[in-house]
Amino acid sequence: MLSACSPALNLLGISTVFGNAPLANTTHNTRAILKAINREQVPVYAGASKPFCRLATHADDIHGITGLDGTTCLPTPTVPAKETPSTIDAIYHSLISTPPRTAHLVAVGALTNIALLFAIYPSLASHIKGLSIMGGALGASFTSAPMGTIAGEGERFGNITPWAEFNIYCDPEAARALFSNPTLAGKTTLVPLDLSHQMLATKDVLANLLTGYGNPLSQQMTDSLVRKLFNEILTFFAKTYRDVFGLVEGPPLHDPLAVAACFAPDLFDDRGGERFKVDVVTDGEHGVEGISGQNSQCGRTIATKLEEGMAGVRIPRGLDTETIWRMLDLCMAKAEAL
Repeated sequence: MLSACSPALNLLGISTVFGNAPLANTTHNTRAILKAINREQVPVYAGASKPFCRLATHADDIHGITGLDGTTCLPTPTVPAKETPSTIDAIYHSLISTPPRTAHLVAVGALTNIALLFAIYPSLASHIKGLSIMGGALGASFTSAPMGTIAGEGERFGNITPWAEFNIYCDPEAARALFSNPTLAGKTTLVPLDLSHQMLATKDVLANLLTGYGNPLSQQMTDSLVRKLFNEILTFFAKTYRDVFGLVEGPPLHDPLAVAACFAPDLFDDRGGERFKVDVVTDGEHGVEGISGQNSQCGRTIATKLEEGMAGVRIPRGLDTETIWRMLDLCMAKAEAL
């Protein structure tokens, strides 16, 4: 919604990927959300259904079987996903058609599509302005955000294993390939759980989003299905995050932060320009059964701070949550008015 309805952005297209749910579900959900916010003209391409060399991992314990459980307001999409050109070619052509160093690529799921894109079209790394990734978890007091606990395990900083964040864990080889690309590193922003867990959808936030934060435009549409849809989704997340991770204040908002980082970087605090070398652990056990209690650190994101002035990945430690919530509210108002 933020990428499709913000006046600061022109959403070129969306590629879907396995992750929260199987590819068929994530593709359907993407099209349904675009229908809900009156932006079905945005092209959708179905991407990878599994990682390069592993079995697909899903998150039905958090997002439900469909990948968007908990809402009665999801409409039936009417525009099908596009079948030609191929997904990777479609991403490339949409980005390369923009003026050099103006377009951002935002990755908010498993990184399989994106790693394949730069493997096939390596020169694209020089053309784009930035790569924004929601993924990873650093721990070690990188921030003071509440990371949650799981019964019998105690504190942790990963959300799929004690050490690994879900998107990176889904395809650690793809993530490692992207972070090791020297051209991309200096133009990449990473939004880890350590940052997104500061952006909690508390009861007050949910109430404000439902009634429009006092914005006159929003108050005209307080009974809209758009607001009810997002309220129901976030309410469902609140229950699963409370039940699974013990986060009682509210669920974290992950993906919109990667979008906001593209056009509102000043809302994120990187301590005056901190940059990092990022690596991903690919050794160790990887699977979908009983992984929360395993000892493997596969999928763990490791960030090493670089000396001042060196090019590396930007990983903010703080953000202006109030402004970002209000931006989302205004985007809801725009979706309602379309």
